[in-house]
Amino acid sequence: MLSVALRTLRTRWVTFVGSFVALSLGVALLAVMGLALASSLDAPERKPERFAAAPVVVQGQDTLSVPTPIGDRTQKLAHPRAVPAETVAKLRRLGTVVADRSFPVRAAKGPGDLVGHPWSTAAFAPYAIDAGRAPRAADEVVVSGDWARPGERVTTDRGIVTVVGTVTVAGTVAPRGFEDAVFYTDARAAGLAPKSTQLVVKADAADVRAAVAGQDLQVLTGTDRRFADADPDRDKEALTAMNAMFGTAGGVTAFVSVFVVASTFAFAVAQRRREFGLLRTAGATPGQVRLMVFAEALVVGVPASAAGCVLGAYGAPKLAAWVVDGGLAPGWFTIGDFTWPYHMAFWAGLLVALLGVIAASWRAGRTGPTQALREASVDTKAMTWGRWVFGAGLLLTAAVTLGLALVSDPGELLHRKTYVSRPMLLITAVALLAPILVRPLTRLIAWLPAQLPGAGGMLVRENAAAGIRRTAAVAAPVLVTVALAGSLLGATATLNEAKATETREQTAATFVVTPAGDAGFDAATVKKLKALKGAVVSTTSSSAVYVLEEGVALVKSEARSAEPGPLAETVHLPLAAGKVSDLDDDSIIVNEEWDKHTVGQSVDVWLGDGTKKSLRIAAVMTTGTGDNGAYVTPANAPGASVDQVDVTVADGADRAAVTAALTEAGGHVLTKDQWVSASYPEANRTTRYGFILVLGIALLYTGISLVNTMVMATSDRVRDLAVLRLAGATQWQVLRLVAGEALMVVVVGGVLGLLVAGLNLAGMWSALGLLSVWSPVEMPWAELGATVGACAVLAVVFSVAPAGLAMRRRAVELAGMRE
Repeated sequence: MLSVALRTLRTRWVTFVGSFVALSLGVALLAVMGLALASSLDAPERKPERFAAAPVVVQGQDTLSVPTPIGDRTQKLAHPRAVPAETVAKLRRLGTVVADRSFPVRAAKGPGDLVGHPWSTAAFAPYAIDAGRAPRAADEVVVSGDWARPGERVTTDRGIVTVVGTVTVAGTVAPRGFEDAVFYTDARAAGLAPKSTQLVVKADAADVRAAVAGQDLQVLTGTDRRFADADPDRDKEALTAMNAMFGTAGGVTAFVSVFVVASTFAFAVAQRRREFGLLRTAGATPGQVRLMVFAEALVVGVPASAAGCVLGAYGAPKLAAWVVDGGLAPGWFTIGDFTWPYHMAFWAGLLVALLGVIAASWRAGRTGPTQALREASVDTKAMTWGRWVFGAGLLLTAAVTLGLALVSDPGELLHRKTYVSRPMLLITAVALLAPILVRPLTRLIAWLPAQLPGAGGMLVRENAAAGIRRTAAVAAPVLVTVALAGSLLGATATLNEAKATETREQTAATFVVTPAGDAGFDAATVKKLKALKGAVVSTTSSSAVYVLEEGVALVKSEARSAEPGPLAETVHLPLAAGKVSDLDDDSIIVNEEWDKHTVGQSVDVWLGDGTKKSLRIAAVMTTGTGDNGAYVTPANAPGASVDQVDVTVADGADRAAVTAALTEAGGHVLTKDQWVSASYPEANRTTRYGFILVLGIALLYTGISLVNTMVMATSDRVRDLAVLRLAGATQWQVLRLVAGEALMVVVVGGVLGLLVAGLNLAGMWSALGLLSVWSPVEMPWAELGATVGACAVLAVVFSVAPAGLAMRRRAVELAGMRE
């Protein structure tokens, strides 16, 4: 049977080339994602930056550590503590102590990530002056980089300053560095950022450790000084984000690859039912037929998988360069020297190729010779028992898991890993059940064209309905593309709209004032805003509280601090129980996600600076989309600065006067509608690029698969088209018929994909409703239209082109050619 398989490969080369292309590209995608994921599992150790030349750095408490039966649980504090004054005095007796401060700075013409420091800390990087001099007055600064030169006057959110010098980190090439710094005099920096959470001590490390013994302070030396740099965990966080992105992309890629490869191989086998009938008539046993099909899959699968690994080795570095250029990965990220992704991709591709022919070859082997010949032209029984069992089983699984999630934890359906993975279950189920949907869909879609004069519309309808397997196979790539695009983009848009609805419903203030910079309002501005007449003013701050759930999980919850009276006048909290007015210094407002969420219960929490406190639950909010954090009074948010002011104009007050007073006080003054618009959630860069990566891969691969399947399907129908020519149809009429059938198949796939996307978004909408958020479903119609349009163009071009090339020969020759 191996010799028969090899001869078949030579005769049916178009079909097998199509299978080869689909499999090699699928293996390449698996290899690329595997290599990217393996390379993102570890990061090189970062060296100290700002404190590379500092002898010893002492940090105040910045981590909360809570003992549990399974070990200490830790969380980063929202408001790190300063080094105690008595400890600073003790350290000064050992040597010079330099307090470090960092604060954001905004300049009219400067970089967007400017950060201010006291000049005394510049020597610890070490920075060296390359032009000008050090600052001496409160309105003088020294900057890094080349965005300003000595002598320039620069307007900042900290006032107008004069640049008196520029610096470069020793050992780097100007103007490159690890930060865009603005250095003030020590006194001015202390005024702008009074709190210092770390300091440099010029003394022996052993003496410093002895001086701070018994205190919850960190003494950093050597490479540990990197923990004193801004965002020392950025490499770890970047790796976590990349793992999530590559994991999601890898999962979707694996699904799309397996789906397309399996359907392509199954379609290639299904095209040859007449050939199998002839083999059975000639005496071939069912086992010999199956063995031949498996031999063909093996002969195609091995070189295709090997070619895919080679393509993957070429494509992985391109992907790494793309994510680095897009800012998704640190500059050091490259593809490592790993072998397991190649093994995984190769054997997975080969296994999928063999599995893809199992069902079709089994059916071909057990079909009688005359029966095979009788049903070779028309698909009389496209649904096998396997399709019924697995399709119905997957559909039932999707429905049951959705129901369980809605009953037990609706919030789970709003998580990215859930709304990315759930469409795959439905796509597979609908694809397996597609043959029972294709015939009624095609008759419905083609009903109007079939009523038009001429036989074209009727032939399109009947050909698509008769060739159910061909229609379902060609529609499969369109189904995957539309379903993924609609589900992923629609889920993100729906969730964003739900969050915007929450913001709109909870905002009762007439105006919302936000600070000009990132450091919050200063005390003088807050005092001026609170003294505003004719309005209720609520000043709130960002903070956090920590709670130990089930005795082992230390959970951080975002919190806002506010005075209960003004808060009730300016915000409509989505309360399930309790009253906002009951909030005081000994209580807290929580949401239903908390382990304890009964009004009157006491809950042990750790505040944003690590202080442990027992608070009574004053009120409970609904869960919502997950952004309903806790509320505490300012007394329970030590170290938090005011970063939002909600203002409600009193009845009878002059709104214009209030607006003028707010503008004069400082900050950005926004109306309610402007605030809702400004706070409208947008996907962050990682999520956005991740979706681009996932959908880009899916669209590219399914597009190629669509082209591949169209060429295979059209090449197999050359004799049918020749018969039409002999019956009197012109060449252009035949080509229009082929184009019409291609469009019909794309529409069928688009409708099935839209059905899957609609079912997924309906599940998310139900979850939002159970979480007390009623917002509309957002379907990405523009993106879906573009996707279906692109599929339509590809389908028409690559069905008409091979048909046109084939019909350059005489119709009599085509009709008489052998299969």
